[in-house]
Amino acid sequence: MKFPIYLDNNSTTQVDPRVLEEMLPFFSERFGNSASKQHSFGWIAESAIDRARQRIASLLNANPEEIFFTSGATESNNLAILGIAQAYQSKGNHIVTSSIEHPSVLEPCKSLGDRGFKISYVRVDESGKVNLKDLKGLINSKTILVSIMASNNEIGTIQPVDEIAKICNAKNVLFHTDAVQSLGKVSLDAQKIQADLISISAHKIYGPKGIGALFIRKRKPSIQLKPIIHGGGHEKGLRSGTLNVPCVVGFGKVCEIALNEMENETSKIKLMQNRLFDFLLSGIEDVSLNGHEIDRLPGNLNFKFKDVNADLLLAEIKDVAFSSGSACSSAKAEPSHVLKAIGLAKNEIQNSIRLSIGRFNTEDEIEYVGKRFTETVKRIRDKIAID
Repeated sequence: MKFPIYLDNNSTTQVDPRVLEEMLPFFSERFGNSASKQHSFGWIAESAIDRARQRIASLLNANPEEIFFTSGATESNNLAILGIAQAYQSKGNHIVTSSIEHPSVLEPCKSLGDRGFKISYVRVDESGKVNLKDLKGLINSKTILVSIMASNNEIGTIQPVDEIAKICNAKNVLFHTDAVQSLGKVSLDAQKIQADLISISAHKIYGPKGIGALFIRKRKPSIQLKPIIHGGGHEKGLRSGTLNVPCVVGFGKVCEIALNEMENETSKIKLMQNRLFDFLLSGIEDVSLNGHEIDRLPGNLNFKFKDVNADLLLAEIKDVAFSSGSACSSAKAEPSHVLKAIGLAKNEIQNSIRLSIGRFNTEDEIEYVGKRFTETVKRIRDKIAID
């Protein structure tokens, strides 16, 4: 085995060698700007962009014209929320989201709140599931957007986005979902979900960092968004800036791989997930799972250990890469807002860790990690008992 063992795949993933191989020529001999319409370098780049757009659309069961490239999920979420707010403010100033969203959803909403918009936060239960009755009650005549993530990055809970979309459609309210953690891991069919806007990213599914997209449903009347980046009018005027051709190509390739291999890969990852889950629960006393036991992302395990601080585990188990929260908020010395929202006490939050299994993990690694955690937790507890 190669150490440290990487079990933080919900944070980011290794670029698949097949993806890197397809990207490399676009850094050198195929280096053209896709906006250069006068010569073959630009035509080759534009053709590569079109192919990637098609591949991504195929994974989403969408139309390529509905895919707009961004620098990543954070920009996609900001564009969806701020773009809709600015375009529809004459209709209303109310937005509904949840308390367990990614910061790239919560922060734009907070910014709009500072500018006079009304932001409502739908409750979640102890497993992290959105309360649909609560959601219905929060939508009013001034509501212009509902933004609920498809699955949570920390606890892995999968939301009933198809039901949420039905509620929004019945009330003629736009629905946006941050589906970054779901893409390529669980079924994400834009035709079944009927969300109006879907944020996605490449680096959670073995693609490069710095590239994402926003799906915007093509319908009548068309969905209007005000751009948040201005310049040369790229991406049909919605997102200016020279496209990152190598990364766009990589994004397309990861989606093609996911479309062909997701079912088999998910089965493999779930087997390792269940094995690690059983190993820890059978070998360690007073350990429990955070999030929904069944409706959760394949590979995601978020545990809390009684009387064992997560920071101490991180310090003791340096040969395994894992986290005590989401990477996007770990720079802040604050308790996880997700774990707080599902009702965990401060000490329970401090005793919680996230393990996320991915494509390149092996059964031998899972067995090692299970033994390593079991031995370490017991040793820490024995030391506490002696002290």
